[in-house]
Amino acid sequence: MAGRNYSYQYETSPKKLKPEYDSNKKMKPQYKKKTTAKKNKKSTTSKKKQEEMKKQKKALAKAKFGIIWKSVLLFAILFLVLFRNSEISESFSKIQSLKAEITAIQKENDQLEISIQNSLNINNIEKEAKELLGMQKLTNKQTIYINLPKKDYVEHRAEEVSIKEEKNFFKNIIDKIFH
Repeated sequence: MAGRNYSYQYETSPKKLKPEYDSNKKMKPQYKKKTTAKKNKKSTTSKKKQEEMKKQKKALAKAKFGIIWKSVLLFAILFLVLFRNSEISESFSKIQSLKAEITAIQKENDQLEISIQNSLNINNIEKEAKELLGMQKLTNKQTIYINLPKKDYVEHRAEEVSIKEEKNFFKNIIDKIFH
């Protein structure tokens, strides 16, 4: 304990007590009128103090309510911001997954197009015809040549085509009357 530093601490001095009587002063008789006036003054000042205390308590309560209201509002705004950010990140992840699906479908589509083009190739068609259907190429013995004259075999139509419109019952009657 010898190593501790002791220092003076403020506001730690003991209170001084007033003696109940002053030896230097003579006691004066008190009159009732003066005491009542002092009591009235004391009562009015104590009422004012009580009113001031009530006002201070109300002001303190208002301040506490204001602080609580502002903190609730602040938490509500923060919650709204966090909620909105979570919605944005969720939408972003959905967009990313849809983009991944699109690229996968596009790759599959490209592969299908390539397979269709390969299947339309004449060599592939010929190969499948030989293997699956058992077809063969024509030989020279199977070909027959025909000579056709250079005459035009298409006949032109000389008649005019007339289109008849179907008329309802009333139009037929009116046409018969006027013609």
